[in-house]
Amino acid sequence: MIRHSLRLLLCTRPGLRLLTREFAVQLGLLSGATQLYLALWPDSSLPRGATLLTVTGLAAAGGTLRSWPRTKVSREFTDPRFTVTVQVGDLFDHPSHLVIGFNDVFDTDTRDEMLIVRRSVQGQFLHRVYCGNLERLDADIATALAGQAQTVVEDPSAKPVGKLVRYPLGTVAVLGGPDRKYFCSAYGYMGNDLVVSSGADPLWHSLWQLWAAVHRYGHLEPVAMPVIGAALARINSMDHRALLKLILLSFVTRSRDCVISESLTIVVHPTDYEHIDMLELDMFLHSL
Repeated sequence: MIRHSLRLLLCTRPGLRLLTREFAVQLGLLSGATQLYLALWPDSSLPRGATLLTVTGLAAAGGTLRSWPRTKVSREFTDPRFTVTVQVGDLFDHPSHLVIGFNDVFDTDTRDEMLIVRRSVQGQFLHRVYCGNLERLDADIATALAGQAQTVVEDPSAKPVGKLVRYPLGTVAVLGGPDRKYFCSAYGYMGNDLVVSSGADPLWHSLWQLWAAVHRYGHLEPVAMPVIGAALARINSMDHRALLKLILLSFVTRSRDCVISESLTIVVHPTDYEHIDMLELDMFLHSL
């Protein structure tokens, strides 16, 4: 972890930018303190060279400590009371309810990766939660979607691969039992060319529907989710930081009306860590 954090700090643009900023702040504070000391005690015999090296070294150490990559930021809100956390880790390690992103036809097949990539959260959901049992997952989804509105049924000649029944973006299929539920949220449109697309407006709408489902079926228990839209849904107008902020803003805004869950944890995959400035995210979280 230390080696990884050091690489993020010294070998990535956000890390270097943050380190430079914090070093400059610390250098300014220490330089100001040194000048104040010399103004109050002008006869002091501080050696210039040693003083410069000391100030620079302390500024470098302080700047490094201030900018050292963190793997978790959190804020506890009051009135109403709930907690929001962003942390690096594995989504499926969380024992809480989970949010899994889906497309509008709820495709699940990862066998040739034409529909669902195995390494995606949805692909991992099939193999780690359902042990690769595609038929059982499809049956559970069909049961959860029974009675839900449909938008269109595609002609097999137009979409020869995958499922054909489309549901409105924002549709949520709630799977699992009382102890652990899986909120399968359709936030992306699966084109007939098998390319998934979405955008800021559909994602915001889907999040609003998701929080309604979590509030109804989650019994206010903790829920965890990935940064949906960050990988294969092709929201090209938004990077990881923007997507995170959109999710946070949506959850906090909705929670101001009524508590959705006692805690929300947004889990950032370790490979995406370098795309996120945790200090900036912490400041944003405390500004909400």
